[in-house]
Amino acid sequence: MAAGKKSGSAEAAKGATGVLVLADGTVFLGVGHGATGSAVGEVCFNTSMTGYQEILTDPSYAAQIVAFTFPHVGNVGSTPEDVEASSPAASAAARGAIFRAPPTAPSNYRSTLPLTDWLARRDVIGLSAIDTRALTRRIRELGMPNGVIAHDPAGAFDIEALKAQAKAWPGLEGMDLAKDVTTAQSYLVEEGRWRWGEGVTAVANPKFNVVVFDYGVKRNILRALGDIGARCHVLPATATAEEALAKKPDGIVLSNGPGDPAATGAYAAKEIRKLVDSGVPVFGICLGHQMLGLALGAKTIKMPQGHHGANHPVKDLATQKVEIVSMNHGFAIDRATLPDTVEETHVSLFDGSNCGISMKGKPVFSVQYHPEASPGPQDSHYLFERFAEAMVKRKG
Repeated sequence: MAAGKKSGSAEAAKGATGVLVLADGTVFLGVGHGATGSAVGEVCFNTSMTGYQEILTDPSYAAQIVAFTFPHVGNVGSTPEDVEASSPAASAAARGAIFRAPPTAPSNYRSTLPLTDWLARRDVIGLSAIDTRALTRRIRELGMPNGVIAHDPAGAFDIEALKAQAKAWPGLEGMDLAKDVTTAQSYLVEEGRWRWGEGVTAVANPKFNVVVFDYGVKRNILRALGDIGARCHVLPATATAEEALAKKPDGIVLSNGPGDPAATGAYAAKEIRKLVDSGVPVFGICLGHQMLGLALGAKTIKMPQGHHGANHPVKDLATQKVEIVSMNHGFAIDRATLPDTVEETHVSLFDGSNCGISMKGKPVFSVQYHPEASPGPQDSHYLFERFAEAMVKRKG
């Protein structure tokens, strides 16, 4: 990330040390934090009230700049225990973070580093003291824009150059970002969820052998699988069905991840179809949900604002129950393209978009949201139990 060069337009910064410049020319001046330099990406807002560290380390946010609608961020500091990236490659998560108020000093016994220092270590640019309400409203009305976030303690910004950079960036459509965040080699995980007073514990006697396709998997998905007794073999996004089935899995998980599902699906959908045909239970999450839809014959679409937050209501059409869930996605399955072999199982109560599917007559299902939460409510943990039941049934 190279800092912007000073030019005649630098005077427009008016003493600001941080700036957000959108592709349409809109400029937000504020206070910079964390890493210095500039980064380009898609700007989205997240409505979660907690869990900023988990959000910023979620690989699904690769090539995005996250604006937090909750005004006070930083009070719990940071801790390595809450990092969601599961492999070195997955550290390429959010490129920038935007706050209403400057990050506060940590006040939490688990904290090991203030948020601003943590941002700098992760090479993430922070920006505060801007009108996040105005930015959020703009995104709601006009969609997620491309933008450049920049931080320079001297306040030397070439605004016109930043505008040109934001305008020239092609956006997420057509981008296969899974290849940027996936693991370079397979690895094994045998750990359960973090628990108060215990931390993260090992899975003592694994009951299931699960293969996880890593499109940008969150660590808490692997830990939630550990809680049902799974030993997780994590494979790269480009792994073949044959490589996965060679592990003799009791079940397959298609993970979350960033980018355009159609771009990643160009090589992954055919492998997923083979896994479905094998009869092994398949469980898709977020990007994995979209990719499963593609493998089964549906199409995906880009959403104007996407869904980013931990307070989204979703209805389970089978039980008529409403779950409050954690979401992070800018693409969705086009329900009008679902084939007759697939049924819709969950819908968003915000906009009616598809949030879940299952294949008729086979142990194959997926959801658009994040049942592992982290951050977010735990209403949807039952989906991991459903996956376990499918694996038990197949094992006989």
